[in-house]
Amino acid sequence: MYRILICDDEKDIVDALKIYLSGGEYQVYTAYTGREALEIVRKEDIQLILMDIMMPEMDGIAATAKIREESNVPIILLTAKSEVSDKILGLNIGADDYITKPFDPMEVLARVRSQLRRFTALGSQGASEDVITIGAVTLDDPAKTVCVDGEVVALTPSEYGILRLLMRNPGKVFSSAKIYEAVWNETGTGSESAVAVHIRHLREKIEINPSEPRYIKVVWGQGYKFAATGRGE
Repeated sequence: MYRILICDDEKDIVDALKIYLSGGEYQVYTAYTGREALEIVRKEDIQLILMDIMMPEMDGIAATAKIREESNVPIILLTAKSEVSDKILGLNIGADDYITKPFDPMEVLARVRSQLRRFTALGSQGASEDVITIGAVTLDDPAKTVCVDGEVVALTPSEYGILRLLMRNPGKVFSSAKIYEAVWNETGTGSESAVAVHIRHLREKIEINPSEPRYIKVVWGQGYKFAATGRGE
């Protein structure tokens, strides 16, 4: 049974989400402020968070940033606004995905299941025995770890999924839509901004100079690739 935390200051929304996620597959925890959410995450083994952005005491952005200091648990932001800036801000501080209110119950379930699949894979001992080393970066898929110059780098499930896709196919260019489809298991239409944010986070974690990346290269107008030699070719 997966442990999911729903955090929203509107009780009706919390109650609705609890109904969507009922049926025995999920154990649901609830919070109404970012501060309450942070306390629950520190006490319980939460495996996914649905986090509202606009809340009293501590908003969802601040709570997500705090949680990211301590945990890589998948976080899906709930926002009442449709502006791209809100979504990008959430991704910038470590969220894995977002849902815009009002939301469709089937969309909520699909996104929850998608994030849990990646989170479970990241923490499990998979069947693949791939250990890929390119330059100073090593991705150990059985252990679900990434090291740069021998030092373990903490990645979110989405970041790990992107890096694994690119490192398994060095030199191959993937469009933002193809990356989104492969990692999120959803249509990649309109995914450019979301993928770009995750790519930027990856560069900050594995590159010596993120502004002049050796590994994750952009091919203008086409997409991204992982340099086959680790020397930026």
